[in-house]
Amino acid sequence: MDKQEVRMSVWDALEDHGIARFPFPPHDRIPNFAGADEACDRLTETAEWKSATTLKANPDAPQLPVRRAALRAGKSVYVAQPRLRDPDPFLRLDPVAIDDVDAATTVSGISEYGVPTAPEDVSHVDLVVSGSVAVTTNGSRIGKGEGYSDLEWAVLRELDAVDDDTTVATTVHELQVVDEDPSPIDEEAGAPDKDAASLPEPDRHDVPLDLVVTPDRVIRTGSTVDRPAGVDWDALDSDKLAEIPVLAERASDAER
Repeated sequence: MDKQEVRMSVWDALEDHGIARFPFPPHDRIPNFAGADEACDRLTETAEWKSATTLKANPDAPQLPVRRAALRAGKSVYVAQPRLRDPDPFLRLDPVAIDDVDAATTVSGISEYGVPTAPEDVSHVDLVVSGSVAVTTNGSRIGKGEGYSDLEWAVLRELDAVDDDTTVATTVHELQVVDEDPSPIDEEAGAPDKDAASLPEPDRHDVPLDLVVTPDRVIRTGSTVDRPAGVDWDALDSDKLAEIPVLAERASDAER
């Protein structure tokens, strides 16, 4: 199975089982799922969460509970602007300055309450929470296919805002864990193909996961895959660079 086949299998399973939650359909996005609040609760019980003071989180619906929990715990939260479209592409949510956490953590609220921040001004990130379509227990992650989550890591890694001490986590439903024997819910109908051998190998720019958190458990992946040390410039064409100001600027600086 290639990555898109894995995505389609998971999206279909979440929809067929009635696990998917608004926004609908779950396809072509980081899918929201029943139990997202419970997965967040499990994440907040980990030592990595408790020790973190600064998070970077994705803006998608299933991680809304994570963003709210972080601000309520007094943690700073960075969220990337869609497609890194702004020269200051990260929005900082300051727990001290925000008095309406519920409003500030929605997709529209992040833009209203977040302070645009250049990559070089992002504080060191202790915990990255990524949205996922499919994951494995050894730390592989498949997103929705646009690659921005990995690009965000690469930009921040070049500036040491993330490093080997930064924990990378995701919250997902059990149906999104695709490399184990089927669970009872999988056997009912329409579950993803959980054949580990069929999963594609990670690309060199993929960021491996340390924690996979579901409503039922915390999986410590023990991943030994090297994290990207920076931007893979050879993988970016001129159109992609032109769309992302922060990358275009850095590419121009490198050519001087």
